[in-house]
Amino acid sequence: MLDHHLDALLQAANDRDPDRLFEHASQLYAATEHTDKATLSAVAARFGTVFDLVPPGIGARLGIVAGALAERGADPVPLAEPLVEQLSGLLEQSARFAEAWRKATGEDPPEPDDEDPAWMPSAAGRLTGLPEQEAFALADAWANLYMAHMPVLSIMQLSAQVRAALPGRERLVRALTAVIEDRPDLEWLAGLLAVLEDEHLIVLHRETGRGYEVVIGGIGDNFQLHTLLADVVSGPADHGLIEGVQPDPDWVMAATDGDVDPDDDPVSGQFNLVDAYGKWIWNEGVPADIPQVDGVRVVVLDPPPYERSWSPGRRYPMMVGTIRLERILRADEAAAWMSVISPESDSQ
Repeated sequence: MLDHHLDALLQAANDRDPDRLFEHASQLYAATEHTDKATLSAVAARFGTVFDLVPPGIGARLGIVAGALAERGADPVPLAEPLVEQLSGLLEQSARFAEAWRKATGEDPPEPDDEDPAWMPSAAGRLTGLPEQEAFALADAWANLYMAHMPVLSIMQLSAQVRAALPGRERLVRALTAVIEDRPDLEWLAGLLAVLEDEHLIVLHRETGRGYEVVIGGIGDNFQLHTLLADVVSGPADHGLIEGVQPDPDWVMAATDGDVDPDDDPVSGQFNLVDAYGKWIWNEGVPADIPQVDGVRVVVLDPPPYERSWSPGRRYPMMVGTIRLERILRADEAAAWMSVISPESDSQ
């Protein structure tokens, strides 16, 4: 049955028949409701071949089905290349739209409306100086950009492998950078592209002089990092760990792969996170912002200067946050690291 739907889907794509295409895509997704993950993955891999057969606007809509298959349990890795390639192309066209719009109107590009059938021809009509077909293609890209980025958000959250080895990453980052100021609705994608995987950090506790090497992945912001750092270095002092900083287990679960209970208390900050140069590491930032020393990001744990609290959970709810205590530094190693960091500073 699934092969039948896939055959019909690909035939509709070859026939350039969007009505049949969307009908078969909907039927295919409905038929996978109780499908095992191995079969789902095979379906998704074959589904990914359709993007070479359809124009970007139609592909953006089909991408929603691809992302939904991944969220249902399909392996997202085979979907990464076609979805990222499609999105990168739309981003590049969107940058051209913004440039052409400013040149033609003297205004900032408008907020798109992909639900209004009159929006695209109206916007294309204002791109004076461009051939009609090109103007319509650029307006179409601008209108469909948000939809096209949604399945990429899904597959990147769902797979550390996709995040670590994203096909076409450089092109995607370059294309996103060119439009992000005009398209703040894509900021979640920019944040995901900054997520670190298998990243080693040196963590120093200034008060005790102890040091740790930890490995992180899938952490969307420093609120999440703060919670997980407190958990991983917490323990008996005679084991080389830090006493009195253990976060509530519910906070830790919510920061890794658990659900958030709306009745949970706010997370209480256990430290003031500081970088090796004495600057505060703000919870609103991301781990990739933490500066390096000799190629390694360094986090210093200082006492909190005031009470801090925040809502438990993760910025990207489908992404599993991980942290691992790789090792406790020897006393001489910790002392060597402590000798190169800046003194504690109240000036930020």
